[in-house]
Amino acid sequence: MGKLGAFLEIKRHGVPQRGPDERVHDYREFLLTRPAQELREQGARCMDCGVPFCHNGCPLGNLIPDWNDLVYRDRWRDALTQLHATNNFPEFTGRLCPAPCEAACVLEIREGDSVTIKQIENAIINRAWEEGWVLPQPPRHEIGQSVAVVGSGPAGMAAAQQLRREGYAVTLFERDEAIGGLVRFGVPDFKIEKTLVERRAEQLLAEGVEVRCGVDVGSDLSVAQLRGEFDAVVLATGSRVPRDLPLPGRELSGVHFAMDYLYGRNRWVASEFGPEPTVPQPQAAIEITAKDRDVVVIGGGDTGADCVGNALREGARSITQLELLPEPPPKRPDDRTPWPQWPLKYRLSYAMEEALEEHVGEQDYSVATTRFIGDGDGALAALEIAKASPEPPFGPVAGSERELPAQLVLLAMGFLHPEPALLDELGVEKDPRGNVRTERPYTSSAEGVFVAGDARRGQSLIVWAINEGRQCARMVDRHLSGRRNGAGQPVDEGIAGHADADSGPEGPPPNSQGRQGWVGPGIGAG
Repeated sequence: MGKLGAFLEIKRHGVPQRGPDERVHDYREFLLTRPAQELREQGARCMDCGVPFCHNGCPLGNLIPDWNDLVYRDRWRDALTQLHATNNFPEFTGRLCPAPCEAACVLEIREGDSVTIKQIENAIINRAWEEGWVLPQPPRHEIGQSVAVVGSGPAGMAAAQQLRREGYAVTLFERDEAIGGLVRFGVPDFKIEKTLVERRAEQLLAEGVEVRCGVDVGSDLSVAQLRGEFDAVVLATGSRVPRDLPLPGRELSGVHFAMDYLYGRNRWVASEFGPEPTVPQPQAAIEITAKDRDVVVIGGGDTGADCVGNALREGARSITQLELLPEPPPKRPDDRTPWPQWPLKYRLSYAMEEALEEHVGEQDYSVATTRFIGDGDGALAALEIAKASPEPPFGPVAGSERELPAQLVLLAMGFLHPEPALLDELGVEKDPRGNVRTERPYTSSAEGVFVAGDARRGQSLIVWAINEGRQCARMVDRHLSGRRNGAGQPVDEGIAGHADADSGPEGPPPNSQGRQGWVGPGIGAG
């Protein structure tokens, strides 16, 4: 596996990026791809470690050592087959996943020296699209049963693709104007250009998935119609109720949820540079702009960073990102998150790197917001903030209050649970956190209604979303195959044996591999 001793001879070289001073002036992706020979050398560093802990770190169960070795041996198309065996959309994860696989790499025992797994993954799928290796895989037979997938984020897209390839008639419903969920409307183009999402949408269409955008299930299409027209329903609506900050002055204009701002910016980029949406864009109720304003982003995660990146490109006067928790240590704290766990350590985001380079950004930790201050005319003028206690509940320390100028505040503090209206209409039970409760894996309390992604597990990573969509499709197949057989018992076959690689007609026919063809976590994963 790889080159013997290469990890001792070849240094790790991370993902190259366009410089901050260049990329802040456009909305194009800032990640670059290394030459093939350099990538082969990076793949050679993947050693035959006996127990590949990267598998444990990756929710998708990606066959990481396999495709690292194939890249090292210049067998790129075989690497694609291995990559697609567990991951429907590696160009999504290769750009957006934080790479827990690298944190779990055996070489990461020496911190900062892991194999550049994410970089190699991205290079494989980029080359595959360039070479024309990624082809639609329509089913070879029709089963005669139909499935509705509600929500078209990565979980919904993965479930729809797996089910369609097995022969189900699949309709993918999306209330927004194009599919992709937060990958399309929440994540900026400079992290993932939307042409990449669009070509996967086109692949779904070529495989026979019916895509219905601009349809709000429960409103435009009643639940009675949904249940009457389809044999099964998959809920992949995400966790879209944002965490609020109910403080004095919250009603002032200028205080907004981060996703409202990001949706607006992504729609503006789409209108300026494409791709065009499937149906017309909705008219924004209010325009949220950061231009010439003092912007404060409350929340230190990826969503907050994306707000910083957009505000910077809009021309904000200043950008301050606030985090309630204390600043993490610069190195992995072995007493708290020892290898191979995900290390809770400081990471400078791409966006804050840009803001610091442009001398308009600041990131502060252990800061509690105490109230929003108006200008006397109903608009936001400033925040009152204080030092936060280092221990839960991280309340404000008396006497440390100060004001921070702000005409725009973006609340990026995460999400609570899925929107409840559709869940209540379908009659599915919810857990104490407001997510859909499952009685069996991915199976809700309502007959024939399944759930995948953030709607089931809560706000999580894109790799979990794709994994959940794939596993949920498997459970739908088991359920519907049992109904086809008339015995009321699921038959453990079908999707599990389907060839998952988008490598063209040379892939094996459906079910040719039996149960051994299912690669990745088992039914109960997650």
